Amino acid sequence: MARSRTIRVKIVGLLLVPLVSMVTLWVIIVAVTAGESLELRSYKERWTNLRQPASKLISELQRERLSSASLVVDRATADEQAEAYTQRARTDTARERFRQLSELSRGSSTPAVRTEIDTVLTQLAHLEGIRGEIDAGLSPILPTIEAYNAISDALFGLQRSVALIDDIPIYEQSRLVINLGYAKELLTREQAIAVGDPGEEERKLFTQLVGNRRFLIDQALAELDAPLREIQVGIITSPAYQRLRIMEEQIIAGHAPADWPTASDALATTIQEAQNSASVLLSERAEPVADAVLVRALVLAGTGLVVVVVSIVISLRMGNRLSRELGTLRQAALEVAESRLPQVVRKLRQGEEVEVPALTVPGRTAEIQDVGKAFATVQQTAVEAAVGEAKLRAGVGQVFRNLARRSQTLLHRQRIQLDGMQRTATDPQALDDLFRLDHLTTRMRRHAEGLIILSGAVPGRGWRKPVPLHDVVRGASAEVEDYTRVSVSPMPDHSLAGPVVGDVIHLIAELIENATVFSPPHTAVTVRGELAAHGFAIEVEDRGLGLSEEELTDLNERLANPPEFDLADSDRLGLFVVARLAARHDIRVTLRGSPYGGTTAIVLIPGELVSERTSSEEESDAPQEHDPEPARRMRVVTSD
Repeated sequence: MARSRTIRVKIVGLLLVPLVSMVTLWVIIVAVTAGESLELRSYKERWTNLRQPASKLISELQRERLSSASLVVDRATADEQAEAYTQRARTDTARERFRQLSELSRGSSTPAVRTEIDTVLTQLAHLEGIRGEIDAGLSPILPTIEAYNAISDALFGLQRSVALIDDIPIYEQSRLVINLGYAKELLTREQAIAVGDPGEEERKLFTQLVGNRRFLIDQALAELDAPLREIQVGIITSPAYQRLRIMEEQIIAGHAPADWPTASDALATTIQEAQNSASVLLSERAEPVADAVLVRALVLAGTGLVVVVVSIVISLRMGNRLSRELGTLRQAALEVAESRLPQVVRKLRQGEEVEVPALTVPGRTAEIQDVGKAFATVQQTAVEAAVGEAKLRAGVGQVFRNLARRSQTLLHRQRIQLDGMQRTATDPQALDDLFRLDHLTTRMRRHAEGLIILSGAVPGRGWRKPVPLHDVVRGASAEVEDYTRVSVSPMPDHSLAGPVVGDVIHLIAELIENATVFSPPHTAVTVRGELAAHGFAIEVEDRGLGLSEEELTDLNERLANPPEFDLADSDRLGLFVVARLAARHDIRVTLRGSPYGGTTAIVLIPGELVSERTSSEEESDAPQEHDPEPARRMRVVTSD
């Protein structure tokens, strides 16, 4: 037999070749370089799906802001009003296009971009309200302009987020181009403010906009590279732009030129065309940079892959051998945990004899052999513990049955004696005391039946013939200590199959008693019953403090899937008995909140156990003189 080797020796052999470190380093290098390339390639996609639609929407909003300003100052002609409404339609088209493309790009965008998209959509949702106030004449010119400004600011914020890219030169130029676009936005704001005859407040805001626009242009021109600067310089040095500056000074001084709208609109169009050209140029710059990064990533990935493959070949023999042994150990452990022990426990609970084969784990590693022996010991210990638990459960169940059967015998004799005493008693007070003793005996019988159910056996109480459901519920309420608080509403004339009557009485009695115990003593417990689509539903409603959602969920799960009885969990024996009885007859019990703040228990009895009462059944309910052993009729003890 070959000498067993320790895991330490094999791990030292694997550590001679730092495979994990090299693989990790290779993956990081490839991921970083490839990620940079993909990020640069996605720049153009984001430009197409987000920045271009946003720019188009900004342009349409600028035109609508100008036309809306004309409507607000009451100087718009009929044709200008029609043009304003036409412009709104164009804005809506651009808005819908932006919404569609932004949804397509949401999944591949960063969290910051998704946040900006949500901000834009939120601002766009205010557009209809802005238009409504304008049409109703409720919005002055400055609030109107500021409302449109908020939407434009959100769109520019989105553009700045989309422009974030790992390539610093491209990002810096994109930022400057966006600033120039914002300068054009400030120019269109000047147009809107200068509509009509600006007052002192409007001229003050106009002056601020002029200063900010000029500052943005001067700052951007100083930092733009040559191709982009050339596009902008041609505009700044043109006679049209110089004429625009003179007009701005005149407006600030309080003398608005007549040709201001035409001149400013023409220059805004020229600036927008320059913006479009600069955007296309920046988008084209990203592709060659992305290709260069991708080539670098492939070279690094190839070199790293060769080193990794060599390391894998060196480590395969030792790693595979250890892996096979550990895999065998793992399979043995899973077989014990998932197959052997559950089968043993299940057979022991069913009272069957079990034989557990020995657990063997082949291997040449000393530690793995030791672990296999430990698993064999654990298996044997677990089986012995399961046998002991099964014997304990069987013993407890037998004790429950013996005590319950003895109590049932004594209670049956006691009820016979009480019945005879009731028949001969003439004193009303004594008769009332006997009825109370009879009621106490009935409750004791139910508790004895509960012990039988907990032991896993079936109580012996039953009826041969169907019993009216109303009588079943009244019989259940009679088995409760605080029965005077129970109100049983009239029910449809249907009967319950005789063999299940006893269990249903016990089930409903447990629910009623639970309702009386956990509700204030001055409140009533209402029991109702009616036909349902899948059977007969009985509701037990209290007006107590109720249960939380977590407690209701937990209790409903226990009622739907009764767990094994735990001797340590004796606080909810009643609900455990209910769950056992319900599962025995396929009855569904559900707890939910009551409108009065308490809890409502709904018992759904399957339709095959319920039948409509016939005339023959109603006649059979009457006592017959020639019946040698008439069945004991259920009695409900009423209060004074």
